[in-house]
Amino acid sequence: MLTMILKRLLLAIPSLIGVVIVTFLLTRALPGDPAAYFAGPAADKAAIEQIRVKLGFDKPLIVQFFDYVGDLARGDLGNSLTTGQPVAAEIRARLPASAELTLLGLIVSVLIAVPLGIMAATRPGSWIDHFCRVLTTAGVSLPVFFTGLILVYVFYYQLGWSPAPLGRIDVFATTPPSVTGFYLIDSIIARDFGMFRASFNQLILPAMTLAIFSLAPIARMTRASMLAVLSSDFVRTARASGLKPSTVIVTYAFRNAMLPVVTTLGMVFSFLLGANVLVEKVFAWPGIGSFAVEALISSDFAPVQGFVLTMAVMYVALNLLIDVFYGIIDPRVRMEG
Repeated sequence: MLTMILKRLLLAIPSLIGVVIVTFLLTRALPGDPAAYFAGPAADKAAIEQIRVKLGFDKPLIVQFFDYVGDLARGDLGNSLTTGQPVAAEIRARLPASAELTLLGLIVSVLIAVPLGIMAATRPGSWIDHFCRVLTTAGVSLPVFFTGLILVYVFYYQLGWSPAPLGRIDVFATTPPSVTGFYLIDSIIARDFGMFRASFNQLILPAMTLAIFSLAPIARMTRASMLAVLSSDFVRTARASGLKPSTVIVTYAFRNAMLPVVTTLGMVFSFLLGANVLVEKVFAWPGIGSFAVEALISSDFAPVQGFVLTMAVMYVALNLLIDVFYGIIDPRVRMEG
């Protein structure tokens, strides 16, 4: 297992190098001049050129790139021109908000999609099978920002069941003492259940938005994988042996159908990291997605580069975690690795 992990880490290094190069070149190719933006509309060419020299944008592109790589080697992601703070500090402060929202959305989608896919596979052609198809089609078809706006309109504006979609916690509540950065966990550690309820209420609508977006591929893959396994010889043998239907489905069928489902979970999580950007803007969520969008609008290169690099590292770590799960679920994968 350790050898397999080391191999995956070595294979990830060229990918991360490619991400650094492509991100650097794309940010420089974007329209807009950061120096002109921060100098203001009333600035003359001399003032803009002075800011450009101060930011280092007057240097040749190759020199800028090696300066950037040298800063990365020291763990320096640069400073945000918008906030004036180090990008690494901004990402550390905002990453728990994005991670809490993404993980809760993924957990909710798994709790709904996996049982739904299993029931649809064990009862093909039934009403629950048709419901599964309709729900997955709707989840794939609706843009994530549109789903969020619909949920806000119905549950906040029309029914008044949800709090205002403005941030991670109610404006009249205090934030919990920071331990993990996850408000739900920190409020439990602080034993403040009023704070927990305020944080959870703010999380419901954005997490449901991500869950509706992500449950479609999970439910579809669970249904398709279960249908393939349920028609196999060993499942028919287990049924002929007189085992309980629940034992056959859970112990024999679902365990053998888990590998493609785990693969889908990894892809869905990566999709959610991208969808988070839109959801955070809809719900005024102070995560790294909204931070990157604001930096992109203002042609602030360093936060955009830091955001993309952080997402790449998380994606590599996620793929490594999936490989480890493969080895736990199916020892043959571990032996081949």
